[in-house]
Amino acid sequence: MTSSSPALASPSTDAAAISDRLAVVRARIAEACRAVGRDPETVVLTAVSKTQPPEAIAAMRAAGQRVFGENRVQEAQGRWAEGLYGRPGGAELELRLIGPLQTNKAEDAVALFDVIETLDREKLARTLAEAAAKRGRSPRLLIQVNTGAEPQKAGVLPDAAESLIATAQKTYGLTVEGLMCIPPADEPPEPHFRLLARLAEDNGLSVLSMGMSGDYETAIRCGATHVRVGTALFGERKPSETVSRP
Repeated sequence: MTSSSPALASPSTDAAAISDRLAVVRARIAEACRAVGRDPETVVLTAVSKTQPPEAIAAMRAAGQRVFGENRVQEAQGRWAEGLYGRPGGAELELRLIGPLQTNKAEDAVALFDVIETLDREKLARTLAEAAAKRGRSPRLLIQVNTGAEPQKAGVLPDAAESLIATAQKTYGLTVEGLMCIPPADEPPEPHFRLLARLAEDNGLSVLSMGMSGDYETAIRCGATHVRVGTALFGERKPSETVSRP
């Protein structure tokens, strides 16, 4: 059963409220880990900062959060590329792209992000490799898997994941370290998380980015190494953009 999310209140930029929410989520991550005999240090919390105001992000950083996820390259550039919140040059900060990536934004994404979680097709793999060579910088990559085979959603289908992983690694020399998924909203998430875990194990990958505000504890039970949490940290936000592939 999916656990309910803590602190699903209206959005707040109040530093104390954000710090409290962060503490609650971290405590629940630790509890979920202990319940299955895992070290809480094996799970990385990604704070989903997309659409959040500067004050909220600054408060989250002040509370000690160092890993952030953004949905769109251009929006992320506006937040981070000019040195806001400690970027660039802040080795203590990790930025992860968690939204679908258009090939014409690949070079900008390579320049800004430490991790790109949404590689889902060969054309994008080729473009990322070219951008990495041009920029002299190669972000770590995750393959996004469309575990529910939803036509409106980005991600390679499960039965094509192995081929894409091999192509990205062997043909284009990319650093693929794991898999990511977003289960269908109207289905129990656990079967999708377990499918992703099996695919990762079968392909020798160690990183599993899965689980959001409503189901991150379930994801941890299924082996998640990274959970992407927005609402439980920042409160409700305006509806997010579509996750379908451009």
